[in-house]
Amino acid sequence: MADLTVTTTAIPGLLVLDLPLHGDARGWFKENWQRAKMIELGLPDFGPVQNNMSFNATAGSTRGLHAEPWDKLISLAHGRIFGAWVDLRPGENFGTSVTLDMGTDKAVFVPRGVANGYQALEPDTVYSYLVNDHWSPEARSSYTYLNLADETVAINWPIPLDQAEISAADQAHPRLADVTPMAPKRTVVVGASGQLGQALLRVFPEATPLRRPDFDVTDPATFGAVPWSQVGLIVNASAYTAVDAAETAEGRRDAWNVNVTGLGRLVEVARAHRIPLVHVSSDYVFDGTIESHTEDEPLSPLGVYGQTKAAGDALVATLPRHWIVRASWVIGDGNNFVRTMASLADRGVKPSVVGDQFGRLTFTSDLAAGIAHLVSSDAPAGTYNLTNSGPTMSWAGIAKRVFELRGRDAADVTEVTTAEYFAGKTMAPRPIHSTLGLEKLQNIGFIPPDADLRLVEYLSE
Repeated sequence: MADLTVTTTAIPGLLVLDLPLHGDARGWFKENWQRAKMIELGLPDFGPVQNNMSFNATAGSTRGLHAEPWDKLISLAHGRIFGAWVDLRPGENFGTSVTLDMGTDKAVFVPRGVANGYQALEPDTVYSYLVNDHWSPEARSSYTYLNLADETVAINWPIPLDQAEISAADQAHPRLADVTPMAPKRTVVVGASGQLGQALLRVFPEATPLRRPDFDVTDPATFGAVPWSQVGLIVNASAYTAVDAAETAEGRRDAWNVNVTGLGRLVEVARAHRIPLVHVSSDYVFDGTIESHTEDEPLSPLGVYGQTKAAGDALVATLPRHWIVRASWVIGDGNNFVRTMASLADRGVKPSVVGDQFGRLTFTSDLAAGIAHLVSSDAPAGTYNLTNSGPTMSWAGIAKRVFELRGRDAADVTEVTTAEYFAGKTMAPRPIHSTLGLEKLQNIGFIPPDADLRLVEYLSE
């Protein structure tokens, strides 16, 4: 009796499984689906949700070639078939084919976008399909088809097609030259209107932007408008970030509604559809008593905003496929600290700036590029600090550097304490030390540029 094996093929992701048959005079038994063993041998943990059965009464019954918008595992309960698979995904493997004479001791894992066709070689053939999405009439519009008789792929069907039983629909499918490849699952960027959202759309140019009011994490009804089964990645850049307003009664409710309750809905969508989720977090999840924070430091938020971000991190961490990206002092398009200081410098103002809070700037272009690297390199799930590199500076130190770059005297910036700056104002407690260690990020191959280099470039633009 052969061992259970999983073997690769010429089509990336198309796998052939040899299934041991345990038999005696009464018949046979097999483990048709054994998640733990099969995953250990290389089968993706594709999460089947539906089992379909089909039956061919006579030999020569032929169907295909259909590329479906989900993954599936096909096997036989009875009979023998000739199977053919053709890669209809975009890329260099488009049109690659694999064929197999298949009995009850075989199974084939078919990834999304690979067309499958089957020809029954024995009467009373029974097929079993495990699929990882629920079939619906709407899903039919996402199929991609190839003609069984395509001359380019040239499948050598054992029973000639002019002698086979084929549906009229299958006979009408297009030749390879006329096939539009099945588009990959889409990336969605939640919070696409913000500074980071705009930068993310530049590094994920094919992504679908989800913006308020059309999509709002605080409105459960808007979730139903997104075809989540066709989403392959969620990047969440949405957040309530009004740090001081979060300390008010209304702001506290709004912060929890967006950063925890709304994010929780996104997490559950990702869980239900097995979608990887990237979530952007903050240095405010720490109290700032440690000079440099590592990813495994226990959470210790001081104010409401930090508490909601910490709670959100805990929610995201329950997903098997997630990346929590912690940034600090974010600078991008729109209003921000650097632009404010540049404007003050240009107008001859001599500002007072806090000098007892320390950290590093994070430019959205590099934050987005680091996120893209995590995704493209399939980095291990978990939390990653992601800021620009370089020495730790205070807000006042950064302001002085901005003044220098605008041709002003750095001495025109007066350093004050946090207490002095916020005297008489409603303010949230802030971490004194916001520097995030970058070693884990660098170990997976992303070296963020120096913050001062980016500052010079930013101001020159």
